[in-house]
Amino acid sequence: MKKLSVVSLGISSLLAAALPLVAQAPAVPSHIVHPPIVVMSGHQDPNNPSGVLPREYRAAYGFNQIPNQGAGQTIALVDAYDDPNIASDLAFYANKFNLTPCNFTKVKLGTITGQGWDLEESLDVEQACAIAPAANIVLVEAASANDTDLFTAVQVATSAPYNATVVSMSWGEGEFNGEQSNDSFFCNIVNGNGLPVTFFASSGDGGHGTIYPSASPCVIAVGGTTLALTTSAPLGNPFLLDYGHETTWTGSGGGVSPYEAQPSYQNPACATWSTSGRCIPDIAADANPATGVPVYDTFSYNGWVQVGGTSVSSPDWGAFMTLVNSGRVAAGKGLLSQANFDLYQLYYSSNYATDFHDITSGNNGGCGSQCNAGTGYDLVTGIGTYQANNLYHALLGVTN
Repeated sequence: MKKLSVVSLGISSLLAAALPLVAQAPAVPSHIVHPPIVVMSGHQDPNNPSGVLPREYRAAYGFNQIPNQGAGQTIALVDAYDDPNIASDLAFYANKFNLTPCNFTKVKLGTITGQGWDLEESLDVEQACAIAPAANIVLVEAASANDTDLFTAVQVATSAPYNATVVSMSWGEGEFNGEQSNDSFFCNIVNGNGLPVTFFASSGDGGHGTIYPSASPCVIAVGGTTLALTTSAPLGNPFLLDYGHETTWTGSGGGVSPYEAQPSYQNPACATWSTSGRCIPDIAADANPATGVPVYDTFSYNGWVQVGGTSVSSPDWGAFMTLVNSGRVAAGKGLLSQANFDLYQLYYSSNYATDFHDITSGNNGGCGSQCNAGTGYDLVTGIGTYQANNLYHALLGVTN
């Protein structure tokens, strides 16, 4: 039987153990960040889940054809403030959708509850459970929504005893001069066991524009789409695919960073818009609240809530990378140490059309070509969404 556990520790004691294990960054200015989560408008039934259900999501993107469920790997979801109901809400969610009871740990770094973050926390851990139900799922609750506290939580997530190898951050703030000094929280980080860590972050829900930390070249920036299934009826075979089509989601953040340098792997993908600035996002997944996912939350809500936003697509991609790392270990290979580079190399390869869905229609604003989706890389959906069943095997084969 897998366990649910809660750990409540003071920040000073956690840092005493954590700081020697990760790269340190200089002091940062105090900024308040926000979770990019959007509740679907209109009436919702708190007694019944609505939206793209876990089995539908898995069939749409091909997760139902991946036997690996993430065993042996740890994914961390970093959020702010405490949700006292998170463990019981996750257990209810897992039971509702017949998921393996997840091995869940909550790490509480502060005492303040709620503050509008509990729905985000429920979303993050429930999506991770839906896609990687055999993984260790660690929720690290920062003491506040100040970015200094959130960066501390990131350090805790990758340090002993949690040692996450994938971290998802469904939050961000407007870019600012000097943010580059914070990149050391994400660049070349190894966990407490000396294993490489891959970071994902939401690109934002305000349409065209960029936010941090998704703007960091050491973070995989995740944008959003609108997903349509072939059919909403249950498939006769659980291994059949149910992908209809995708367009952009108008809220998907994206653009060219005014501060961060473009990593080499983005050239020539982003050359149309910039040859020097970091282009955002890198990849995408369903994020439109109208085609969003069901979340069970009983702290600020009365049960089921349908939500969207790039708060959905970031943990989804993080859970996918957890499956990949688990598969690589099972095959006797090391964890991915340069996942963003690897994704772009597959984009440049002849297998691009089988590993990714290229999103070619829609926009996230009225700024012309920078706001429009198109063939290949664009500043709305990056290189596209996963054909998870194919991309999984492709990433098992790359050489670090």
